[in-house]
Amino acid sequence: MVKIKVNGETKELNEPVSIAGLLEILAIEKKMIAVELNREIVRKSDYETTVLKEGDSLEIVRFAGGG
Repeated sequence: MVKIKVNGETKELNEPVSIAGLLEILAIEKKMIAVELNREIVRKSDYETTVLKEGDSLEIVRFAGGG
């Protein structure tokens, strides 16, 4: 079990996953979001290769348009 925090909420994963894998599990599209891992913005090109570890903290921000 791997415990991480996502937007302040504790999540338990059965195994380590990448950011891309977590977004898939959470059914979040990668297009209009930004991901911060342990207070650092992660480039979209690194989502596949950045594996989450015990105690990691993520903030996932969705962009919204308006007018």
